[in-house]
Amino acid sequence: MSGTMTARGTARARGWWRHLYVQVLIAIVAGVLLGALRPDWGSAMKPVADAFIAAIKMVIAPVIFLTLSSGIAHMRALGELGRVVLRAFAYFISVSTLALIVGMIVANIVQPGSGLGIDPRTLDGGAVAGYVGEAQHASISAFLLDIIPTTPLSALTDGSILQVLFVSVLFGIAVALVGEPAAPVVELLDRLSIIVFRLVAIIMRFAPIGAGAAMAFTVGHYGLGVLTNLAGLVATVYLTSVLFVLVVLGLIARAAGFSIIRLIAYLRNELLLVLGTSSSEAALPPLIGRLEAAGCEPGVVGLVVPLGYSFNLDGTNIYMTMAALFIAQACGVDLSLGEQLTLLGVAVISSKGAAGVTGSGFITLAATLAVVPSVPVAGMALILGVDRFMSECRALVNLVGNAVATIVIARWEGALDREMLTRALGK
Repeated sequence: MSGTMTARGTARARGWWRHLYVQVLIAIVAGVLLGALRPDWGSAMKPVADAFIAAIKMVIAPVIFLTLSSGIAHMRALGELGRVVLRAFAYFISVSTLALIVGMIVANIVQPGSGLGIDPRTLDGGAVAGYVGEAQHASISAFLLDIIPTTPLSALTDGSILQVLFVSVLFGIAVALVGEPAAPVVELLDRLSIIVFRLVAIIMRFAPIGAGAAMAFTVGHYGLGVLTNLAGLVATVYLTSVLFVLVVLGLIARAAGFSIIRLIAYLRNELLLVLGTSSSEAALPPLIGRLEAAGCEPGVVGLVVPLGYSFNLDGTNIYMTMAALFIAQACGVDLSLGEQLTLLGVAVISSKGAAGVTGSGFITLAATLAVVPSVPVAGMALILGVDRFMSECRALVNLVGNAVATIVIARWEGALDREMLTRALGK
């Protein structure tokens, strides 16, 4: 018996490196070392990182389409669809607004930008002009024009999550309304889902390479030294995000009957992937599969997760209010309570519809500051150098927040298998 146990222990010891999260973690550390020791080599890794992220983005549209359209087709009544959407948006608005408030409160208490004494006239507004232009374009078109694709197929090729959602919902409703004659189509969608998720599994085998290359580029291109000048802001954003996840999301998770710590451990592969690539979108396809394996019904997962990636960005919200107040404090702008509440109200609106990709938080911040004239938009140049380092934090919180939202809404809908959740989280 002891010999058998020893053999099993040896096998486990030899196989620890086979776990994806271990491989990704090793690759991230190697990427940091490469970027720090040989910045030129690290910067040259960008094409490798971009290729992996492009491969992940390639499967996002089919994953969302198949999961959502099949889930709607399987719903017992179309009334369920409207109820799920309403509950999802009620949750998104409540929790994301709370994230904005938490960021604002901490920024007022810690005052990370006070004492810098930056003269706004000395800042290079041209460095952020492109972001302001993108923000103005996004605020006008993202909600009104870009939601409806040119053709149903273009939604699957243009890379817009909102367009894929629009087509998937319409197609799923049409299939559900047809009823029995559409049964072969529903079966085909289910079979295609199996194939596409196997494709996702194949791509994820290259996650260590993609994550390591992305981290090597970040450190090699921007350098670790850039963190020293704005270490206070970066540390405050990270600590506030940890506080929000453990306390706010932790309480929500406990009320729903599961542990936030165990959920984080369960999603370690996806979180490490996000840490390496700075993009929560890179983990969207595997996250859908993981939540389904945790007992959430595919229809709810396929609807809530993609919606959350556009409307439930808790990490981005924390960053927005903290960065805005940091810029105001650094430039000596004393915002009154009314002005801060105005900033909060604008952020509630501008934070919705942002994509979960690298740089979207910076663009959304530009959209917010552009309509609050008391805070100089040119002040964004102060944080441009460290924005990349804070994007990892935003993406991590966004992913955890959407995972919690999906489980909570599935529980509200009676679409959660508690036994599967318990087994998945190891409770």
